[in-house]
Amino acid sequence: MTTANDLFIIALDLKHPVGQGDLSLALAGAELIDLIGAGAVALDGDQIVPGGPPPGDRFLGEAAAGLPRQTPYERIEDWLWRRGRDLSAAYQAALEENGELKPQRSSRFSLGSESLEPVDTPARRRAVDRWEAKEPVLTALVAVLSIDDERSEDETGLDDETGLDGEAVTMVVAAVHDAVMELEAVRQRRTIENAAFANLWRGP
Repeated sequence: MTTANDLFIIALDLKHPVGQGDLSLALAGAELIDLIGAGAVALDGDQIVPGGPPPGDRFLGEAAAGLPRQTPYERIEDWLWRRGRDLSAAYQAALEENGELKPQRSSRFSLGSESLEPVDTPARRRAVDRWEAKEPVLTALVAVLSIDDERSEDETGLDDETGLDGEAVTMVVAAVHDAVMELEAVRQRRTIENAAFANLWRGP
């Protein structure tokens, strides 16, 4: 299983609802971090430079295959928005197909009209183990989503021994944060515009 799979599973169990767009951006960031860790890509500034073969995961293979192989390379920000489009729905479908998710009316996590909960499988236990161990990358991505108020900021640092390029991971997590904030700003702007439009029709 990958960091993106683990992130999706953890999002099911936490207290706060997670927007599909926010989760999709975070999943794209998780994929990029795994590709960096596998040596399949490297960062040159904010550009993603293809490297060796990706791990044998379907989603990571698709992600790596979509990268430009020559200059100009794709920027991290552009990757998040392109790769993240509908990515949470794709992970949901794959996890349901693998028997990792099941419908549940009482679940806190809902995509559209369907509520879901994780099945107790080895994959879920692995994700929970990473989360309870405060694994830095997973913890940082969850913190970006703001779906667990109980973790303090100092628990989301990436200076632990992760076996990854800490500077590169920090750049990716920061880009995910910026993209999530940008998406939230768009939502707020639309809410204000819709309210103004409704008031215009209601009149004085």
